Amino acid sequence: MDYLLVLSLGLVAGTLGGIVGFGTSIMLMPALVLVYGPKQAVPIMAIGSILANASRVAAWWREVDWRTTLAYSVTAMPAAAAGARTLLVLPTGIVEGVLGAFFIAMIPIRRWMLRQQWQLTRVHMALVGAFIGFATGMVVSTGPINTPFFLMHGLVKGSYLATEAMSSIGVYVAKAIAFRSFGALPLEVFVQGLIVGSTLLAGAFIGKHFVRRLDAERFRYLMDGVMLVAGLVMLAAAFTA
Repeated sequence: MDYLLVLSLGLVAGTLGGIVGFGTSIMLMPALVLVYGPKQAVPIMAIGSILANASRVAAWWREVDWRTTLAYSVTAMPAAAAGARTLLVLPTGIVEGVLGAFFIAMIPIRRWMLRQQWQLTRVHMALVGAFIGFATGMVVSTGPINTPFFLMHGLVKGSYLATEAMSSIGVYVAKAIAFRSFGALPLEVFVQGLIVGSTLLAGAFIGKHFVRRLDAERFRYLMDGVMLVAGLVMLAAAFTA
């Protein structure tokens, strides 16, 4: 039943992530933590996220902005490895607490950022990559915060989905390599990540069909609710650990 829950939720999360470019990790992490524990759930989600983002790139391949991807990834990848190393040395209860607080904090921060009228260059995207990369290494997913930066860079719909996903692949690959080098990604965890990732991959192609018909504001409220519930679940787990 635990595996069925994770896989079913993965298909739903992959579909929603295919529509707006984020949300898969936020929806899946509480279930993964409950089934596998927080420190095993993070590398599982890292592998799953590689497949999820790869599927978005495949769905929108012709719209990838390669120069922006390079500018972002050159700083984000080493920062993600450093963040993953930091995560591994933290006590389990702190990991859950950080994840929960981060998910809840993303709700007002993301909405505030979307209201700003900033115009970001590729130099700005490189600076953003360093910060987001380290944060992603630490807290599993920063999609709701990452999204406004790509939008303020002038990317929309397919170009946003493709470029953000391609940039995220490098981050999660660096994170997975770091986990592997520190002994936190054994073969069993790797296989579990592939299984979870397969459902996310399928969901991304389902989500493509809904992109042009999406009610964006309604979905923002939905994602705020998902982040709030996920954050509260993680905080509850931290206090009961």
